[in-house]
Amino acid sequence: MRVTIVNLFYPPDLAPSAHLAASLADHRAVLGDEVTVVCGTGSYLGGSQRGAGADRDRGAARGPRIIRLWTPALGKANTARRLGDYLTFLVGAVARLLFLRKQDVVIALTSPPFVVAAAVAHRILHPRTRVVLWSHDVYPDAAEAFGTIRPGGLLSRALRTTKGWLLHRVDHVVAVDPAMLSRVLSGYADDGKPEGSVIPTWEPYALFPDGNRPDRWAAYDEPDLAGRFIVLHLGNLGFGHRTDTIAEAAAALADEDVTFLFVGGGERFPELAEEAARRHIENVRFRGYVPKEKTPAVLAGADCALISLDDRSIGIMSPSKMNGSLAMGLPVLYAGPTGTNVDQAITEYACGFSLRQGDVAGLVDAIRRLRAHPDLATALSKNARRAFEESYSDRSALPRFDSLLDELAGAGP
Repeated sequence: MRVTIVNLFYPPDLAPSAHLAASLADHRAVLGDEVTVVCGTGSYLGGSQRGAGADRDRGAARGPRIIRLWTPALGKANTARRLGDYLTFLVGAVARLLFLRKQDVVIALTSPPFVVAAAVAHRILHPRTRVVLWSHDVYPDAAEAFGTIRPGGLLSRALRTTKGWLLHRVDHVVAVDPAMLSRVLSGYADDGKPEGSVIPTWEPYALFPDGNRPDRWAAYDEPDLAGRFIVLHLGNLGFGHRTDTIAEAAAALADEDVTFLFVGGGERFPELAEEAARRHIENVRFRGYVPKEKTPAVLAGADCALISLDDRSIGIMSPSKMNGSLAMGLPVLYAGPTGTNVDQAITEYACGFSLRQGDVAGLVDAIRRLRAHPDLATALSKNARRAFEESYSDRSALPRFDSLLDELAGAGP
């Protein structure tokens, strides 16, 4: 089978979508598929990747072929910079897919939004090609929800019409949680097309082998973290998250040996840092992004994982940071709407606390209970690891992709 995966980011970049795309690409290549990856030269944080040398380092002779398209590598500092990278890659991807020999399946992610147009362009030339939209977020819904564009305005209507036209030429939508699948299909499907399914995001089992806890990150021995109960937020703290409930909970626990540690970055990082400084909340600490291979060590030194999501984000984005926390067996503290992948995991596996935004007392109580009751923490930890093994590892997710791709490749014209 000839399979192409299209996504702006790819390893060694640290974007979660990059590693998921690589996991699927490597897996299908090992199974014998002829896999091509079309990605960009730019990094999630700005700047260029190491290029072809990094791609050769990925290993096996039977690995995927990586085609890196030039982008200006402007990063995510503001909307104009993001659009510069997005539009450059979108135009390049469409052109590259038009000249790519016929593929059996083209899988387009949602970085950048509307890059599925490249897959549809390939299908116009090769009608037997099957197109999969692997939805990790939903646009223009996200831009409308967070005030970038006006709902119902001219731009909104144009983007929605364009997405509807593209989606009608997609064979299958893979969403990362039921709320996202519902939003995509109810908003853009027409006469039952396309069909859709939910495949959760995952972490590689090999990165988190059972019973093998790595040495914890060296930063935990620094004076502001040593000996503290660590509530860890790992990864992006972006526009789709909220910080007010976190700040209030940190303030309420200021006199206890609890530290809220944020490792990563995002639009809300400065907002939270400024709020903590303004209110003299000294138990909130920040560190920058770490390479993917170091995330197990960062997780290994934490006592629980923190995930915050804005109510407006339901069905629009789905935090992939949960998966590593489950893999490490960390109890999950979630503040956000019901119906998300995190709420679903906590409800199904009893691996943490699912709270709503504004429930400061509930978040504080959950942290105190974890500190005071080791047996509770141990039980939640075991359940978290079980959730990872059963639903949120590559061992559980990739076979579901295999079934879908084999079904699509065997379908008639």
